[in-house]
Amino acid sequence: MKQLIACCLLMALLSPDASEAQSGKTTTQRTFTNPLSVDFGDPYVLYVKGDKYYMYGTGAGANKGFAAYSSTDLVNWKNEGQVYFHDNKNGWSDPAAAWGGAYWAPEVYAVKGKFYLFYSAQWKENPTKELENFRIGVAVADKPTGPFIDLAQQPIFDPGYPIIDANVLFDADGRVYLYYSRCCYKHAVESDVATWANNKGWFKEIEESWVYGVELKPDFSGVIGEPVLLLRPPVSMNDKQAEWESRSVTSQEVNRRWTEGSVAFKKGNTYFMMYSANYFGGKNYAVGYATSSSPLGPYTKAANNPVLEKNVEKGGVVTGTGHNSITYSPDGKEMFCVYHGRTSATGDQRVVFIDRMKVSKNGQLVVDGPTTKAQPMPSGTAR
Repeated sequence: MKQLIACCLLMALLSPDASEAQSGKTTTQRTFTNPLSVDFGDPYVLYVKGDKYYMYGTGAGANKGFAAYSSTDLVNWKNEGQVYFHDNKNGWSDPAAAWGGAYWAPEVYAVKGKFYLFYSAQWKENPTKELENFRIGVAVADKPTGPFIDLAQQPIFDPGYPIIDANVLFDADGRVYLYYSRCCYKHAVESDVATWANNKGWFKEIEESWVYGVELKPDFSGVIGEPVLLLRPPVSMNDKQAEWESRSVTSQEVNRRWTEGSVAFKKGNTYFMMYSANYFGGKNYAVGYATSSSPLGPYTKAANNPVLEKNVEKGGVVTGTGHNSITYSPDGKEMFCVYHGRTSATGDQRVVFIDRMKVSKNGQLVVDGPTTKAQPMPSGTAR
């Protein structure tokens, strides 16, 4: 009996799903569990071919700037420290403004041997003293770990209203597009939901954020043409999207409806744009998508929205799922949705999740999440 017990203990110790998996060694790890050990909001993952993955996001200890993490398997991440500092020689932001300067939602793209970081922050040019004076800038570095230096001592462009959540699409024809969200700030919009909330005596007006797209100059020094409105919350309460996109209002949480955190990609001849709706600090934050035959629309929202949302009503522990990016497994065979969420254990702290996603043959996008149970490591991970 003692020999049998000793043998069982030895087998357990040698099992890849036991001690070796918990050690974080990706050479033997078979499974992983969400959330990951990264406290980012708005996570964005860049894969550098022949190197590794790099993750950027809001927070994670960065002091008025942005930090980065690196990984070879999308699961185990190493802190690379702060990679962007607001006070670089071309810095244009105001670190003393509200929300600590509002250094939010960084995304990094590899272009011709350089790395370009697009981000949102408070602009120091603020003669009317607006509380939300966000604009989008771009910084460049020789390495994905920086240091990133702003291309110019000013944002990419000024549309005349606050904007956040930059996302860039490099199309097959060589043209480049910038997507962003116009903030809710001072943007009251008439709608059925606004009228309904006013009649109930909850809110006098409802402010909204809308997603726009505009072509970028090849050197990222500015834009070409005028921004085009691509996505906004539904005007009619009869719209099938109205229920899930209005939950922050209908739950009396806040007098705003968001359309933000967009991420665009092309599959076949179709452009997909994922986006987040509802209050980013609340439990109803969720993700939907829309499709188009052109990078600047028009976009049609999908019938199966939302594709990612809280699971507490189904016995889960996850809320506030949103602002995602997209990446692929090491062998390129699996698509992953990278997003932030909250759990009953993490409270208000945003943490990173990765879950498998796919586009079916009929063009329907599906995210297999949020998950908190063990699932297989991304395909192509070294064994």
